[in-house]
Amino acid sequence: MLTFYYHPLSPVARRVWIALLEKGLPFEARLVQLNGEQWQPEFLALNPFHHVPVLADGELILIESLAILDYLEAQYPAPPLTPAKPVALARMRMVQMVVVNELTPHLPALVAESEGIECQPGAALEPGLRFLEQQLGNAAYFGGDSLSLADITATCTMSLMQRLGVALADYPALAAWHGRISQRPAWQQSQPEEAALATWKRWLALKIKRRQRQLARP
Repeated sequence: MLTFYYHPLSPVARRVWIALLEKGLPFEARLVQLNGEQWQPEFLALNPFHHVPVLADGELILIESLAILDYLEAQYPAPPLTPAKPVALARMRMVQMVVVNELTPHLPALVAESEGIECQPGAALEPGLRFLEQQLGNAAYFGGDSLSLADITATCTMSLMQRLGVALADYPALAAWHGRISQRPAWQQSQPEEAALATWKRWLALKIKRRQRQLARP
């Protein structure tokens, strides 16, 4: 039995959650409260970098969402979430890395702005969003007609961005794509509740304000 350590508001953990559900794999989900549980010795023994997700498959312990996704695809290949052709595979990985490197790092600034802390991250998002819009084109998914790991990686970040106030009106292909994915059962089953999102935003905003005060000290 697979054991999945997660928090529902972590977009990187949600990538793994959706992949597990899309593949129909049985797993035990263990919630890790990020208000201190991640620093406990029991969890640090699983991941010394104190973050989710973690996946245990027997005695094998894996951290880092993209590594876990690759493992699930190789170890449990049906149904496939990775294209077979080299060009399509490269494009899938390219989309994943653009999301990881160009969009996901701006999530804390979006949270801060939504809580009244001036950060103005919007302009920094435009190149990444424009790139994804172009890559998607008229296709249903980034991999063409079938859901892939690129879609899973991108939609977990993009959904949280939308809930933090980022509009997709200027990106009609992305908006339609996100609408399709949001209808999938795996997506709906892993959707965090609004109350939990509000609590998480307040907690993260307090951390950002505390950090800003520390940096402002002479």
